[in-house]
Amino acid sequence: MGLIDSIKKVVGIKKEIKTTSKKLSAKALADKNKEPYINILSMDIDPENLNEGSFDLDWNDIFIARLMKAGYQGKTDQDLVDQWFQNICRNVVMETYQQKQAINPGMRTTKRDIGNGKSEIS
Repeated sequence: MGLIDSIKKVVGIKKEIKTTSKKLSAKALADKNKEPYINILSMDIDPENLNEGSFDLDWNDIFIARLMKAGYQGKTDQDLVDQWFQNICRNVVMETYQQKQAINPGMRTTKRDIGNGKSEIS
């Protein structure tokens, strides 16, 4: 399962969304049904540095209201969505880490302070 599939699984984005006979978009259908909507529109990766990239997300006002109700704060909708998406990404990383720990419990990471604000991780 790829990164986007993992994120979509955690987020709960379905591959197919039923629409009415008017062929509403998934976002318009969510709005009509007063449901939250979030979707990954695209993902870009820097070909020179595969560790750098970005996601283009789309959401509706109901999703923003749910984020605010859940305690997310920010000056803009983008701030709220960025905080939420970072939390989702952290959860994916932690889930992967926990799975690896379950498979290989002897694999441990240690952190040692080496002074001057630096740490050694092994």
